[in-house]
Amino acid sequence: MSQRLFAIRGATGAENTKEDVKRNVCEMCLALFSENKLSQKDIVSIQFTITADLNVMNPAAALRTGQSSFDVSQIPLFCSQEPDIIGSPQKMIRVLVTAYMDAQAEVRPVYINGGEKLRPDFVKK
Repeated sequence: MSQRLFAIRGATGAENTKEDVKRNVCEMCLALFSENKLSQKDIVSIQFTITADLNVMNPAAALRTGQSSFDVSQIPLFCSQEPDIIGSPQKMIRVLVTAYMDAQAEVRPVYINGGEKLRPDFVKK
């Protein structure tokens, strides 16, 4: 079976507390890993963006230190601030996971905890 590189997106809302950022980042990432049948060896990198109103914790640190059963210690993680666009939803964390998957795989984005408003076309019914 041949593989190719995919980019898998997701988003979650969070309150501006360390506990909520950790919980929601871990929930979003674990769902994304599970839905796409990813293992640590498949993932090239994980990029987060975060809105300016969430300033208590970096989502990359949240994933590294959260109560996650998925080991990300060998995966490059990066975070940047989301552009401040008038009318954009606040308290949002977005993720882009770059990973190798079977060439015929169907990518399954994960939008939860308020992230659904960003891409309602990707929300499971």
